[in-house]
Amino acid sequence: MASRVFFLSCLRAEGSSRCLSPRPRYPSMPKYPKGAKAVAAAATSGGGDPEAPLEEEEQKIALFTVIGMTCAACAGSVEKAIKRLPGIHDATVDVLNDRAQVIFYPAFVSEYTIRETIEDVGFEATLIKEEVKEKSTPICRLRIKGMTCTSCSSTIESALQAVSGVQKALVALATEEAEIRYDPKHVSTNRLLEVVEDTGFEAILITTGEDRNKIELQVDGELDGRSISMVISSLQALPGVEDVNVEPAIHKVTISYKSDQTGPRNFIEIIESTGSGHLKASIYPEGGRRELHKLEEIKQYYRSFLWSLVFTIPVFLTSMVFMYIPGIKHGLDKKVVNMLSVGELLRWILSTPVQFIIGRRFYTGAYKALRHGSTNMDVLVALGTNAAYFYSLYSVLRAATSQNFKGTDFFETSSMLISFILLGKYLEILAKGKTSEAIAKLMDLAPETAILLTYDTEGHVVNEKEIDSRLIQKNDVIKVMPGGKVASDGLVIWGQSYVNESMITGESQPVGKRKGDTVIGATVNENGVLHVQATHVGSESALSQIVRLVESAQMAKAPVQKFADRISKYFVPLVTGKFNGYPKSWIPSSMDSFQLALQFGISVMVIACPCALGLATPTAVMVGTGVGASQGVLIKGGQALESAHKVDCIVFDKTGTLTTGKPVVVSTRLLKHMLLRDFYEYVAAAEVNSEHPLAKAIVQHAKKFREDEENHAWLEAQDFISVTGHGVKAKVGNKEIIVGNKLLMLESGIHVPIAAFEILAEAEKMAQTGIMVSMDGEVVGIIAISDLLKPGARDVIPLLRSIKVKSMMVTGDNWGTANAIAKEVGIDAVVAEAKPEQKAQIIKELQMSGLTVAMVGDGTNDSPALVSADVGMAIGAGTDIAIEAADIVLMRSNLEDVITAIDLSRKTFFRIHMNYIWALGYNIIGIPIAAGVLFPSARFRLPPWVAGAAMAASSVSVVCCSLLLKNYRRPKKLDALQFKEILVE
Repeated sequence: MASRVFFLSCLRAEGSSRCLSPRPRYPSMPKYPKGAKAVAAAATSGGGDPEAPLEEEEQKIALFTVIGMTCAACAGSVEKAIKRLPGIHDATVDVLNDRAQVIFYPAFVSEYTIRETIEDVGFEATLIKEEVKEKSTPICRLRIKGMTCTSCSSTIESALQAVSGVQKALVALATEEAEIRYDPKHVSTNRLLEVVEDTGFEAILITTGEDRNKIELQVDGELDGRSISMVISSLQALPGVEDVNVEPAIHKVTISYKSDQTGPRNFIEIIESTGSGHLKASIYPEGGRRELHKLEEIKQYYRSFLWSLVFTIPVFLTSMVFMYIPGIKHGLDKKVVNMLSVGELLRWILSTPVQFIIGRRFYTGAYKALRHGSTNMDVLVALGTNAAYFYSLYSVLRAATSQNFKGTDFFETSSMLISFILLGKYLEILAKGKTSEAIAKLMDLAPETAILLTYDTEGHVVNEKEIDSRLIQKNDVIKVMPGGKVASDGLVIWGQSYVNESMITGESQPVGKRKGDTVIGATVNENGVLHVQATHVGSESALSQIVRLVESAQMAKAPVQKFADRISKYFVPLVTGKFNGYPKSWIPSSMDSFQLALQFGISVMVIACPCALGLATPTAVMVGTGVGASQGVLIKGGQALESAHKVDCIVFDKTGTLTTGKPVVVSTRLLKHMLLRDFYEYVAAAEVNSEHPLAKAIVQHAKKFREDEENHAWLEAQDFISVTGHGVKAKVGNKEIIVGNKLLMLESGIHVPIAAFEILAEAEKMAQTGIMVSMDGEVVGIIAISDLLKPGARDVIPLLRSIKVKSMMVTGDNWGTANAIAKEVGIDAVVAEAKPEQKAQIIKELQMSGLTVAMVGDGTNDSPALVSADVGMAIGAGTDIAIEAADIVLMRSNLEDVITAIDLSRKTFFRIHMNYIWALGYNIIGIPIAAGVLFPSARFRLPPWVAGAAMAASSVSVVCCSLLLKNYRRPKKLDALQFKEILVE
């Protein structure tokens, strides 16, 4: 494999020295001109509604062949030219494959215009194909109350899946939520709610998936019909408002809107002005809906358990304790009517409210399940407790109507069983609440307030005002004080400081920020004051994306869960089947054969409930993904988690993965006596006009010689010429400057001395790019530029080898650089000069050889390989976390997190296997004992209430076992790594 060679016509040994792989930034929102919305609406609807949102217009994708590009600078110029056109949503230019993909709105830009624009830049363009871009399918989320085991979740899932327009439905027992991918043209969210409620469960809409942003406002004041109508019509008239819903009873207004057109402060202003001063609006107090729902459920089970104890303790005492106290026993044995004793009457009266009032939830659940032809925990509990209660009732009625009947009642069995199950459910919900703490902690990171700055027409700050951070709108300027949290994702427009981004990216080292740098909401500003312009607010922020990713990951089912679901599906019906009779020798003198069989049958039915089995996988996945997020490793669901623990081969990209992806000057060798400061003054003056990454690295290095001067102005360059793929030429002062590779020097008639060739060869051996500089026709110096190895790259590869994971490097870079980098980090298998689709093919070949392959890349040119791999790991941080191609996102961009991801996956699956042992252990050991296997030899039988306690204990054990993952610590070998600083001359 290492010997495979892929030659690319656009990468030549001589001309590729400047072709470093860029990491382009693509805009997250479409660019359209002023009035574009009205134009698009008119164009498509024939002068219809001018306020029709542009996003609802048809998008197209056009693919062009672009001939003549030789490096990343060419691709950048093409991409920039396309994106300047009105109506362009996005554009991606692939220099390796000579292609450009453009997503655009045909209402006001055509393929012809795009092709002309590419040709105007200086390249030949041909349209390959175009297609209508499908709108992304919305995902609706519902909260579902009343589920008790996997049978319930499977019933709901099947019902939703059967609805026309539903593409996929996932119902998670552990989170008590449903995630439905649906087509809003064929099915509404109200219909989805009805389907869930028809299956017998309560459903609450969390989000429709169509709303870009949604905010809830509390309106204080009198809300009569007229004022409500005025508020709704005034809000709907605002540009960007999609939907308005008013709930007068609780004084709440819910508004769905587009954040790039309007925001919550506008809504508050409109509401208060509409009410002529009688209405006051503010952010509706959240209190965390998920937490409120959980707290209410916990309180319900706690109250039910306490009330059941009030009745069950006397029942237990009269049947198990007082019967051995002579005086009390005599009183309890007194006959009330015929053979009916006081004790039996008391137990009947006390156990009835437990059975039918406190235990009503089990009847409701059993009815819902049986109505849809399924069986669940409620069915087993209802069958067991009803059998005990109604047999006891029969015994009481016979005793009251007969003068010689001697029966036995089991009222304590039904009431104690219900009490123990309620206790178990209470403990289980308490424990389950802790599995989703990761999301709650993430959501708590956002600051409560922010300082809003107001500017005058000349750009001076005229006012500062503290506002609720949820009222921040796009393009607002926020002041961030030292020690304060950044309130929104944005761009620094003034000031400089260090920002601690560890709460988002997991990276503990503070990051320097100055004008033009991006900041992430919820991170901490350490020293200087910053003015930040908000770019992403509400659901578009990095924090919201992370929360959504973790929520989706916790919803997704791991393939191993199918095993548990299959067992649960057949387990309950099997146990509720017919039981054989018991030998007469087993029957004690105090009861008949039916009573003994009844006791055994109730115990078997109760302990057989596979509730714990349904919790084994989702609780571990929830805790595992939550822990991963806190460690800077975002795992997108159970599938990724399960695949990662099997990985035995990792394929690394080079640029931006093993290396930093940011070229820097590492050394300068002068061939003529002159000051280094003066040398860089001329070189930077020429290169400052170039957009090439290597040019930027040279200019950045040159600034170090002018640190004593603020806003240093470089000498003016005249007659500037950029020679694509080779370098630049310019006249600076009275000198003719040429900066580029040796081919440019030779073509320009510059004599290159032998010493220069030797320095170049030495640089190439060290995986560096040599840039020659000539002044007035003479080579005066060579600048060595390197894309430096990431800290820890040398240590991570041996560590992977120690956990039996092979490493391989596949890159589009040239063989010389690839081999030098591979040798430095310790990778033996290398494939260089590989196109993106060839990377994917290599991964498929590795998979066919029997390996489970993970691909680690930067998420741009590596997308095909990331998708092809069993596990795609994207190097990305902050706002790059939503890389769709990857299964796992390494937010800190550290290679050590590759090991963390694999180790966490292995630890999580160890917990899942332990959970199966706990869950099935109770059933496998408990069922034979409950059925009486020990009765013939030891005369031991499992009382039904003990079986109930065991059933509850199994669920609690499983959840607690999963919670142990919260103590996860990454491998000690990683903590022992002493990462070296990158030294640059």
